[in-house]
Amino acid sequence: MSSTTLDKLIDDFKQLPLDDKEYAIDIIKKQLAEAKREAIARRAKEAMANLKKGMIKRGTVKELYKDLESD
Repeated sequence: MSSTTLDKLIDDFKQLPLDDKEYAIDIIKKQLAEAKREAIARRAKEAMANLKKGMIKRGTVKELYKDLESD
């Protein structure tokens, strides 16, 4: 979103009555939560695909740290 669009959104929001501001915030919070859920779902699918391809490393935390240090 361009800064001019965001500035207009903020200016328009300032002009709303209090009830409409609360309603808008509620909608934005719900949309944000949904966007986060979708991002988590995409990441989970990616992780499952990597698991199926054998592109993951398994081990204890100590073993994984040791592997990271050797890279």
